[in-house]
Amino acid sequence: MAILSKEEAKRILEKVISFSKADGIEANLNGADNGNIRYARNSVSTSGEDSNISLAVQSYFGKKSGSATINEFDDASLEKVVRRAEELARLAPENPEFMEPLPQQTYGESKTWSESTAKITPDYRAQAAADSINPASKKDITAAGYLEDSRNFAAMMNSKGLYAYNQSTGVDFTVTMRSNDGTGSGWVARNFNDVSKLNTSEASAIAIDKALMSRNAKAIEPGKYTVILEPSAAGDLINLMLSNMNARQADEGRSYLSKKGGGTKLGEKIVDERINIYTDPSHEEVPASPWMGNGLARKKMDLIKGGVVKNLIYDRYWASQKNVEAVPFPGNRIIEGGTASLEDMIKDTKKGILVTRFWYIRPVDPQTLLYTGLTRDGTFYIENGKIKHPIKNFRFNESPVIMLNNLEQLGKQMRVSTGGFGGGGSSLIPYMKIRDFTFTSLSDAV
Repeated sequence: MAILSKEEAKRILEKVISFSKADGIEANLNGADNGNIRYARNSVSTSGEDSNISLAVQSYFGKKSGSATINEFDDASLEKVVRRAEELARLAPENPEFMEPLPQQTYGESKTWSESTAKITPDYRAQAAADSINPASKKDITAAGYLEDSRNFAAMMNSKGLYAYNQSTGVDFTVTMRSNDGTGSGWVARNFNDVSKLNTSEASAIAIDKALMSRNAKAIEPGKYTVILEPSAAGDLINLMLSNMNARQADEGRSYLSKKGGGTKLGEKIVDERINIYTDPSHEEVPASPWMGNGLARKKMDLIKGGVVKNLIYDRYWASQKNVEAVPFPGNRIIEGGTASLEDMIKDTKKGILVTRFWYIRPVDPQTLLYTGLTRDGTFYIENGKIKHPIKNFRFNESPVIMLNNLEQLGKQMRVSTGGFGGGGSSLIPYMKIRDFTFTSLSDAV
C-alpha cells in the first residue's frame, strides 16, 4: 500500500526536515495505488495495478535552490537526498524570483476520499468492462474502453513549520463504440471520486446509441451554426479559457485578459451576464484538495460572475510584485447551469448541430484565445426540434470568449474531467446552446 496516514507521512517529513543544514527546506511526499483495465475489439487487452511513493526535497541557500527525489525511506536514504539537494543548491545560480517557504496555513475540509473507490478490486474492474463489452457485442458494435481507479495521498512540510496533508480517490471511465460497418462512432466518459456513482452499463448504452445513430453521416456545408454542446465539448474549450486566467500574462500583455495600452480586464465584463464560474474545493460533487503543491490554501472564489472577471490567478512572486494576495490555481471549476435537459434543448432548437465532443484542439491566437479542432464520435443535425440525421465531422475555429458571448441557453450540469488544468481535477459543466459557432471545413474521419 502506497497510502500513508497523516501521522505516518508527518513522521517521515519531520525526519527529512531535521537533516537540513540549509537556510530553508521544503519536502513533498506523494503516493498512489492505481488500478486499470483496458479493452479493445470487445476483449480485455491489459489489466494491472501499480503502487509508488516518492519524496521530493528542495533546499535553499539565500536565493539559490536545488532539488532531489528518492523513493527509499530509511534514515540513511532520507539524509542522502537532503545532502544531494543541498549540494545542488550551492551550485545553482540565484533565482531573482525566489520566494521564502510559506508559514503554516489554515486549510478547509474537503471530502476527496471515498471508501468505496478505495476498495475497488480486480473483479470489479472485470465486471465493469463486461458491462460495457457485452451490450456492444449484442448490437454489432465494437467497444474500446479504459477504466482507471486511484488512491492518492499528498503531504508537504517545510522549515517554516507548515504541514499539509490530503487523501483522495478517483475513477475515470471512457469508451468509444464503433459500428462494425465502420460508419458510426459514439463516445462517453465518466469521472467520479466515489465509484458507487459509476455505472459503466448506463454510460456504454449512451455511446452505443450514438454509434448506431451516427452511421452513414451526411455532409452539410461549413459555416456558422447554432450548436448544442454536450458538457465534455463545452468543457474542453471553457477550461482552456480558465487555464489562461494568469495575472502575470495579462499584466505583461500576453493574454486575452490584457487591455490595450496596459492593465488587465479584471472587473470588466467579457462574456454573457448569465455566465457564473467559481471554484470551491469543498464542493460535494467535485471536491478538490484544499491546498496546492506549494502549500498555498485554496478557498471558494468567484472567477467570473455575471460575465465579469472577478479574480485572476497570482503566483506568490507576482502577487508580491503587485502587493496583492497570492491566488492559487483552482482544483475544480463550477459553471452554474439551468434546468433544461438535453432533450429539452433539442426540442427548442429550430435548426442546429449537436456536438458530442471535440478533439485535437490546438491554439491559433493566444491573445484572442482562438482555437481550432474537430468534432468527433457523434455529430448530428437538428431540425424543428428533432435530430434529423447524423452529419460528417467538422473542423472548427472558435474562441471560448466569443462562444460565451453568443450564449443562447444553459442546461443541466454534468461532472467532467479537466485533465491538466491547474494540476488536474474535475468540473461541473452545463449543456450549452451557442449561436454562430464557426465550422470552417469538413472532415472525412468517422
